[in-house]
Amino acid sequence: MRGMERRKLFAKLILALLNVLVGQHQPGVCQSLDMSHLNGDGMPTVLPKFISRGNLYKVTTGDTVTLPCRVQNLGTFVLLWRRGSSVLTAGPLMITRDNRFKLVDTYDLQITGVRTQDAGDYICQIGDQETRDQVHTLEILVPPTVRAVPQNGLVTARKGSTVTLECKASGNPVPSIYWYKRDPLAGSTHLSDSSTLVLDRVERQHAGVYQCAADNGVREPVSADVQLTVLSPPEITVEKSWVHASEGHDVELCCTVHGDTSSEMQWFQNSFLLDPTERRTMHSVGEQYLLTIRNFQTSDFGNYSCVADNALGRTKKYIEVSGRPGPATFLSPVYSGYLDNYNLTWNVESIPPLEEIRLLYRKLLMNETYQHPGKWNDVVLVPTMARSEPNHFVMSHTIKNLERNSVYEAIIQAKNRYGWNEISDIHQFYTRSSETPIEDMDFTMSSMSAAVDIDWGGILTHCLPLLSFHRWIIAS
Repeated sequence: MRGMERRKLFAKLILALLNVLVGQHQPGVCQSLDMSHLNGDGMPTVLPKFISRGNLYKVTTGDTVTLPCRVQNLGTFVLLWRRGSSVLTAGPLMITRDNRFKLVDTYDLQITGVRTQDAGDYICQIGDQETRDQVHTLEILVPPTVRAVPQNGLVTARKGSTVTLECKASGNPVPSIYWYKRDPLAGSTHLSDSSTLVLDRVERQHAGVYQCAADNGVREPVSADVQLTVLSPPEITVEKSWVHASEGHDVELCCTVHGDTSSEMQWFQNSFLLDPTERRTMHSVGEQYLLTIRNFQTSDFGNYSCVADNALGRTKKYIEVSGRPGPATFLSPVYSGYLDNYNLTWNVESIPPLEEIRLLYRKLLMNETYQHPGKWNDVVLVPTMARSEPNHFVMSHTIKNLERNSVYEAIIQAKNRYGWNEISDIHQFYTRSSETPIEDMDFTMSSMSAAVDIDWGGILTHCLPLLSFHRWIIAS
């Protein structure tokens, strides 16, 4: 009789296991008959218990995660892994057909190549009378992705309009978006922490590459670029609005057209359209448009203009080409090394030799409440023939009989065979007071040498004797 009962119980155990395997068992419940845990009265002796604990696991897509399920005194109970109503494993058997799932270390559930759809609760279940569960929650971390709107990353706007740049990002957690303006020289400038960047009344300077970066702390941040083009009438800049020239030399004029490269550029001389000739060529390098005149002639002097046209308007810039000397540039320090003298040094651009130099200086009458200029002193100088560069003259003149602790100002005008140049800007200088320490003359000259990088010993030795002829005129 005892053998009959054992066979019946064994048959029931097999039937219960088959019910689980074919899915006819109530979902989420595993029941098993195991004689080893029953005493003679049919009561349990030692029940199985979990020695692992349920936990929250955060896993990045593509990685591998292992969910533990450790049970003490399992005996012959069947251990199930399920997700919702789907049974993944029964005992050592794999029920799911997804080969990314497998059991390791007996009953731990391992998932490789984790996907976003793997998120959720995973239940390890003991099929005893109490139907006890251990629940693991799997959260899938997704690295950020970002794309520009529009997807090609190209945005065009008219000057003065309002532009909205947009990026869309995804990931888990939800990524934060940061906007930058890229600059190959100055680097990137942070502009905004939002999915959109609004630019009001855009100008040419707003054009360029904008970058939106998305970051959620999962792996590395990602970014997308947006190229903004601002349509406007052409904008032209010239490096020099006045260019010095002389017969027989070559001259190059340059206009830079900013922004819209579709602009059409034309060159004019005294309002007459210029065409290429044997001596005159026109070409462009990037945004720069160049006019080169070889073997310059007298007829080439005049007022040149570069004119740029596009669909939104026309812009013109002028360049004067003249044989007259360029305006004088002062090289002297503002503080004199003497009580009553001041060494004035200047630079003049001229291809032909200079014929005459005119120096005017005056004292400024100053107190706490007003500033009043004195009378001009007019000095005519014989120019030096020495050049610091092929097209530049550097000259020096010591102004004497000045008043100590005073403020003076000076201007220079130069003449060559083409005429007088424009009067220079005002140069202000100071004589020292008796309380001020005497500055070393070598220090003064070394300061001027550093400014122009020339040999002052050689220049002054040869040039100062040539300035012997001068006359003083006190102008009323």
